[in-house]
Amino acid sequence: MLSKAATVRGWLERAERPVVVVGAHDGLGAVLAAQAGYDAVWASSFEISAAHALPDASLLGMSDYLRAARVMNAASPLPVIADCDTGFGNSLNVAHTVHEYEAAGIAAICLEDKVFPKLNSFAGGRQELAPTAEFQHKIATAKAAQYAPDLVVIARTEALVVGQSVQQALSRANAYADAGADAVLIHSKASTPVEVEAFLAGWQRRLPVVVVPTTYYGWTLEDAARAGVAVVIYANQGLRATVTALRNAFAIMLKEGGSSSLEDSIASVQEIFALQQLDTWLALEVRGEQGGRSDSATEV
Repeated sequence: MLSKAATVRGWLERAERPVVVVGAHDGLGAVLAAQAGYDAVWASSFEISAAHALPDASLLGMSDYLRAARVMNAASPLPVIADCDTGFGNSLNVAHTVHEYEAAGIAAICLEDKVFPKLNSFAGGRQELAPTAEFQHKIATAKAAQYAPDLVVIARTEALVVGQSVQQALSRANAYADAGADAVLIHSKASTPVEVEAFLAGWQRRLPVVVVPTTYYGWTLEDAARAGVAVVIYANQGLRATVTALRNAFAIMLKEGGSSSLEDSIASVQEIFALQQLDTWLALEVRGEQGGRSDSATEV
């Protein structure tokens, strides 16, 4: 049986269609992603930070992000692609990150070329890139640090986010490919896919390309496939939908003094039991009791 990392690597090598990934921050989100039919889960640093009610500004440490990714990986059959920001420090931190995520069974990690501490791409304030050679060294270190060949290392350039040209983004992505990256992620906060399409036209499919259409959300999977995209990540829509649903439900119950008007539109307790696989766990307990009685009878 292929490992989850080998599965993702195989998808990238065959590139039959875009791999469709959705962001999550906990085990329940990963289970729902699998039920919906996604190919993989994005362990989003934005979502994980938000789940702690903290900004996505390198306030949490590697252990916090790793813990969330490990829970998602264990809860769901889907491979996890982990958002590892800048690698949590220098090249030695990157090596430690690779060792820990690989040991946890994570299929892929994504490193971005901002300086540490980084700030979320869509936030105001400081957005600063690391020197190209410095980030090349991080990517080369990541590849040298992995124990098995299957872990996928994605190099993410924020060149377009900080206002650099498409040509500068291509230059950086080519440098990261030279350093051994398995795929590149081109990020943009433009409201249209023009920048991303220009990048793809100049890239000539040297490595698989990952995109995150958060702001240019009118770009469909079919559009991405035609442009040569290998992976599409819907990075934070689940979190945003959850916030809206919770806010509405909480407000209705407080206003109406009860949950009667909500009950037909929210998941039942039995549905939650099913997501938790409660019957499977209870069956294990029953088999254990039966096995224990059998052993006792044999001893007598």
